[in-house]
Amino acid sequence: MQDAVLADAHAAPGEPAGGPWGCRLHGLSRAFAIAGGAGFLALVLMSLVSIIGRKLAAAPVPGDIELMQMGGAVAAAAMLPFCEMERQHLRVDFFTARLAPRARQRLDALSHLLLAVVAAVVAWRTGVGALSLREAGESSMMLLWPMWTVVAALVPSFALLAVAGLYNACSCAFSFDGAARGSN
Repeated sequence: MQDAVLADAHAAPGEPAGGPWGCRLHGLSRAFAIAGGAGFLALVLMSLVSIIGRKLAAAPVPGDIELMQMGGAVAAAAMLPFCEMERQHLRVDFFTARLAPRARQRLDALSHLLLAVVAAVVAWRTGVGALSLREAGESSMMLLWPMWTVVAALVPSFALLAVAGLYNACSCAFSFDGAARGSN
């Protein structure tokens, strides 16, 4: 049973997660990343229109800087869960390179667990912050958009990041194959 659920514990970085939960989580994370990428593309296009409009017709996109800041935050947060599911976060293995594969795997499990805890706290506090902004009625300076909506849009990405981190922590902690995971 455990092997069926956590079948991707032996997957190398960059390989899709296996097992029924891993495949679902990987697919959802991938959808978030695609949405984040589409958001960045939309921001690039909006920026081009604003720059060209500013130079040719003295008519930039109103609130383009606000849009860039808010959209960039949401788009970047949406990509984090996929990065975690792919196990492609930046890692410094200078100190762990000489450790036994099992010890490295335990450290990997701990790092995924710490990421999950931090992401869960960030999701929780971001949600609380969004509610506080809603109560205060705070809005952006140029566009007068309610700020709570943008902050609330960050919560699902951080929550998914927490779930992905927890999945990877369990995946690393509950299985071991030194030959398959020895390079991590």
